[in-house]
Amino acid sequence: ETQHQFSARESDWGFTSFMPLSELYNPSRGYLVNDTCVIEAEVAVCKVVDYWSYDSKKETGYVGLKNQGATCYMNSLLQTLYHIPYFRKAVYHMPTTENDMPSGSIPLALQSLFYKLQYNDSSVSTKELTKSFGWDMHDSFMQHDVQELNRVLSEKLEDKMKGTVVEGTIQQLFEGHHMNYIECINVDFKSTRKESFYDLQLDVKGCQDVYASFDKYVEVERLEGDNKYHAEQHGLQDAKKGVLFIDFPPVLQLQLKRFEYDFMRDTMVKINDRYEFPLQLDLDRDDGKYLSPDADRNVRNLYTLHSVLVHSGGVHGGHYYAFIRPTLSDQWFKFDDERVTKEDAKRALEEQYGGEEELPQTNPGLNNTPFKFTKYSNAYMLVYIRESDKDKIICNVDEKDIAEHLRIRLEKDREEKERRKKEKAEAHLYTIIKVARDDDLTAQIGKDIYFDLVDHDKVPSFRIQKQMPFTQFKEEVAKELGIPTQFQRFWLWAKRQNHTYRPNRPLTPQEEALTVGQLKEAANKAHNAELKLFLEVELGLDLKPLTLPDKTREDILLFFKLYDPEKEQLRYFSYFLTFCIIAHL
Repeated sequence: ETQHQFSARESDWGFTSFMPLSELYNPSRGYLVNDTCVIEAEVAVCKVVDYWSYDSKKETGYVGLKNQGATCYMNSLLQTLYHIPYFRKAVYHMPTTENDMPSGSIPLALQSLFYKLQYNDSSVSTKELTKSFGWDMHDSFMQHDVQELNRVLSEKLEDKMKGTVVEGTIQQLFEGHHMNYIECINVDFKSTRKESFYDLQLDVKGCQDVYASFDKYVEVERLEGDNKYHAEQHGLQDAKKGVLFIDFPPVLQLQLKRFEYDFMRDTMVKINDRYEFPLQLDLDRDDGKYLSPDADRNVRNLYTLHSVLVHSGGVHGGHYYAFIRPTLSDQWFKFDDERVTKEDAKRALEEQYGGEEELPQTNPGLNNTPFKFTKYSNAYMLVYIRESDKDKIICNVDEKDIAEHLRIRLEKDREEKERRKKEKAEAHLYTIIKVARDDDLTAQIGKDIYFDLVDHDKVPSFRIQKQMPFTQFKEEVAKELGIPTQFQRFWLWAKRQNHTYRPNRPLTPQEEALTVGQLKEAANKAHNAELKLFLEVELGLDLKPLTLPDKTREDILLFFKLYDPEKEQLRYFSYFLTFCIIAHL
């Protein structure tokens, strides 16, 4: 008994063996009854989730990104940025030219990547983008810091957007401001410094959730005793030091500090503590305790969760993926390199809090204490979108946002890829016919070829359906090479004992009546993938084709090469159909 699951990738399948013939013929086995053997085949339609046959586009409407080696951290970030439509639209509107190469231009590489994510039916490669970063293969297999990559990419794009219609987009989306202050307690003196940020690093250790991290972020530090503040003309003074926010950006990126240096162990460690994050984040809570006096209180800082970027593993490595709500609906999607799946809210939120998980004790011989284990998969970056800005940010992005030269170029690339994919899927329906002519021998002998006649990799090639009659193929040759069918005579090549190839014999009328596939099977004893033919054509003085002389069994083709000793050059001279009798001595 044997089985196979057919799929779009494996639509053609057969079994080379079932059982030894000795068993089949053994009467005691009972397979043969009245010289008859019954073979049963059961066909069933089954819904099986198979990684290799899973179609992300069909199942979710989205496609994934291919992993180059250790680029899953980059893939999760790129998917997050792509699914911020306002950002994607701005990338499309960055000026690029048709002469730019994606591997040398970050804007064009990102435009190309986003276009393919939007319109491709299968996962997309990031090689052009990493090349535009200046990365080589070694860099692609090194895990870089996500926060660093995010900042470098933002800075590069911000610089490229200057002087264009999308100048300032990065700041408009991601830039917020906070105020660092030091305020004296006993004298009237206060020092403030405004700073911008594109993301915020929040402590995980010692914090229960995002709100606890913000509480810690704005926590007031007392400067007193040996740590007093020098307040210019007031000298050393007791003071309060802290941070308050002037404004938050429409897209708030929170980096969770899951990795930190352990001084006791003298090494980096990962913090797998439980850390909760809400679906809605209210940064105006408790009468705006995170806001500075200069903050605009008319802006409602209520955020909704858009993306959860996850790290699974330890400090020395692991895997990255992202949970994203592209339209901020209730439906979450998991973007795990090439694969995209639908997920529920619990999977995207609660299961990424980290901490410990309890399993009930099932061994009756032990006590009922639950078994606890640490969850090494947890969120390390969160992306929130402000409620009042979501209609602007989750906007429509279509082809009119894409430069025409880019659209034409990428559409050609996509069509070429689809053509190659179709060719591969239909390869079993076609065969390749290589047709060598006198012109090919003239062009190659003395340059590429010396001891043989021709290199078949450099002669005209025809991709022909196996079911096509050979007579129709001759018409194709007539169209392509300009030689009418009545002036064509095709010879089969044969490999000789000295490993050279020579035209051996012309096709018979019976062979020319076959289909291309039948002729290949009949004439190709070596079962090569290609059918090699030599086209004999007789030319008159005016170089127009003439009717070929009849060939007898004694006629052979003789090919002549001419060596010029003065120039030390070998060249092809011609061939002749000549009468030959081989005498047996």
